[in-house]
Amino acid sequence: MQMGDSIFVFVATVMVMLMTPGLALFYSGMVRSKNVLSTTMHSYGSIAIVSILWIVVGYSLSFAPGGNAWIGSFDWVGLKGVSFKPNPDYSGTIPHNLFMMFQMMFAVLAPAIMSGALAERMRFSAFILFTSLWTVIVYAPVAHWVWGVGGWLRELGALDFAGGTVVHISSGVAGLVLAIVLGKRKNANTTTPHNLPLAVLGAGILWFGWFGFNVGSALSLNDVAMMAFVNTNTAAAAGIVGWVLVEWLINKKPTMLGAVSGALAGLVAITPACGFVTPFASILIGFIGGAICFWAIFSLKAKLGYDDALDAFGLHGIGGTWGAIATGLFATTSVNSAGANGLFYGDASLLWKQMIAIIATYLFVAVVTYIIIKVVSIFIPVRVSDEEESLGLDITLHGEKAYHE
Repeated sequence: MQMGDSIFVFVATVMVMLMTPGLALFYSGMVRSKNVLSTTMHSYGSIAIVSILWIVVGYSLSFAPGGNAWIGSFDWVGLKGVSFKPNPDYSGTIPHNLFMMFQMMFAVLAPAIMSGALAERMRFSAFILFTSLWTVIVYAPVAHWVWGVGGWLRELGALDFAGGTVVHISSGVAGLVLAIVLGKRKNANTTTPHNLPLAVLGAGILWFGWFGFNVGSALSLNDVAMMAFVNTNTAAAAGIVGWVLVEWLINKKPTMLGAVSGALAGLVAITPACGFVTPFASILIGFIGGAICFWAIFSLKAKLGYDDALDAFGLHGIGGTWGAIATGLFATTSVNSAGANGLFYGDASLLWKQMIAIIATYLFVAVVTYIIIKVVSIFIPVRVSDEEESLGLDITLHGEKAYHE
């Protein structure tokens, strides 16, 4: 075990933890003032629920050996056998329970991201039950496929350095399904963010935490980690340029919300690729990520008519999909010998593997998410009443207000 790597991953872990409160600020700034606290509760509820489930069974189902290609085993239930001693299957230089905590923060963030799609209209009790089931039945299998020992996408050779497929595609697609099932908010087309500076602060905290998310995924402070560090910031910057440029051309004004949304789009897009591509590739990935997410949010959403309140699918689903494809195009073993060469480096097979991973994740997450929310709706009314929605979820569901004018 190496002390340097352990300190590095510990710092990365607490940085990723900060992303969920950052997301709470980003999301709560974009909803109406009467729904600030209910939106924030989704993120903090995710921290509470997933942290416990991860210890009890989630980590075992995601990473324990002895399972199969689709799901891990129950060998590590309750963290049995998960100790300070490193597990060489994942990292021989850091404590096993530190790796477990690092992965926990990813699992916490996924349903928090997803909650943006259902903001301002889902009953909190239904969200709690849904998140509990979704973490175990959807997130854990996908994490096992991509990162777990024996996982079928890992064995296939599909690449996801820091969670583009596992976290972003899965949460984005789940958010889309929930948005469609729940239906549109009342007056959805006239809602505006109540506090943009709050959203901007949240986006800045997310950008900061993303260095832990991406760079920490190297699990060692080595050359790959430093490349991920450079690529993460570069893609975020390029994402701003891509989004704002398109927005400026189409809407005639560059907006602050567009700038931070572009940064997040670039960050999502580079996540699966950050430890496999060159800095020049990260500029292209981030720029296209910003532009394509703008299109998804302002064109695709309008054409298809769904109400993804805070654009979980438009940013994370679409951005993550582009990032997974881009990994198949731009990955090179000159950056990471443990990776593979993509299409632009002479090997088309990686792109096909990435496409298989994307399609499989979309299908599995969409179908199982739909089944879970339908089962939940049998026991709990999933959507709030018209009166509760009109008065605001803060006061009707939680009995408090964010602001007392």
